[in-house]
Amino acid sequence: METKPVITCLKTLLIVYSFVFWITGAILLAVGVWGKLMLGPYISLIADNSTNAPYVLIGTGTVIIVFGLFGCFATCRGSPWMLKLYAMFLSLVFLAELVAGISGFVFRHEIKGTFRRTYTDAVLNYNAEDEASRAVDNLQHKLRCCGVYNYTSWFASVYYPSNGIPASCCFNSSDCNPEDLRNATLAPSKVFHQGCFELVTSFMETNMAIIAGVTFGIAFSQLIGMLLACCLSRIITANQYEMV
Repeated sequence: METKPVITCLKTLLIVYSFVFWITGAILLAVGVWGKLMLGPYISLIADNSTNAPYVLIGTGTVIIVFGLFGCFATCRGSPWMLKLYAMFLSLVFLAELVAGISGFVFRHEIKGTFRRTYTDAVLNYNAEDEASRAVDNLQHKLRCCGVYNYTSWFASVYYPSNGIPASCCFNSSDCNPEDLRNATLAPSKVFHQGCFELVTSFMETNMAIIAGVTFGIAFSQLIGMLLACCLSRIITANQYEMV
């Protein structure tokens, strides 16, 4: 009978943990859906081909939601084999998050190189109509930047000879007309001078440590769930405890 308070305590902690784990899955699912709907064009500027990152987040979030509910059920049921299965799933999530965090940190320079290449291609082939062109316009307008390294990046684009620098580069849209944007002498006084590549990559470098820390923190939190599930399973098995 003296093991019942210990089991009750462990079950309470594991249920709370599983609920938090379930919330994490819901957040990943929401971020994946939001990323697919809102960030699709921006993601296309970072990857050479269409990336599956939003679908990975949606799938991962859905699986975590299901197993979070499974963890709560296994804990309430007090089933040792269910608890072991839950601990095994948490270990797989831990390894996947650990690998993803390490890969993102190690290959951050390759990510920058890919962004430079794809963003340069988007600028050179800009036509103001397709998805990549709209993403370039939104990025330049919101970050108040122009071109890859500066406004001169547009001089080599197929858009510049007939249209000049895009209006999204203008720091004052009311004082920015197509004739000025086609004039290499007047255009510099109408547009942003800082390039978008420098802004985006400096943001990535500044926040990479924070992103890596959060990723590893979430990953190692799975160890708590694994420990609780294994301990509860072992105690229930050893004392042949059954939840009525």
